[in-house]
Amino acid sequence: MFYGEYEHTIDKKGRIIIPSKFRDFLKEYDIRKLYITRGLDKCLFLFTEDEWKSQESKFKSIPFTKSEARKFNRIYFSGASQLECDKQGRILPPKYLKDFAEIKRDIMIIGVSKRIEIWAKEIWQEYYKGSKGSFEEIAEKLITEER
Repeated sequence: MFYGEYEHTIDKKGRIIIPSKFRDFLKEYDIRKLYITRGLDKCLFLFTEDEWKSQESKFKSIPFTKSEARKFNRIYFSGASQLECDKQGRILPPKYLKDFAEIKRDIMIIGVSKRIEIWAKEIWQEYYKGSKGSFEEIAEKLITEER
């Protein structure tokens, strides 16, 4: 699983280094293939192959007769790309995905349990700043006490 926040910089060739804790997890479970696509809130989603297949299965089950489902699936899957880490633990996301997320140089890599999110640093800071105040309120709405 992926947890934590990591600040990184994209190298001159446009590669992103995966944080060492995440690389350790990938090595431990012999995960080689990763899938990256357009995420929500202007970030990129990065999945292991197993988690990608799980997500794909869920989204494929939405009836294509619904226009919102077609729209979401088109944008989500057309942006997808398969990646592998090089020996130094770097990935090279396609330019169109970096453009989508407005990633230029400074980035934040966020572990969100079963996925990794990659954000332009400034966009993550704005998102976090705007969301942290309502964190407790959101928790009350989403999390119910077990009885």
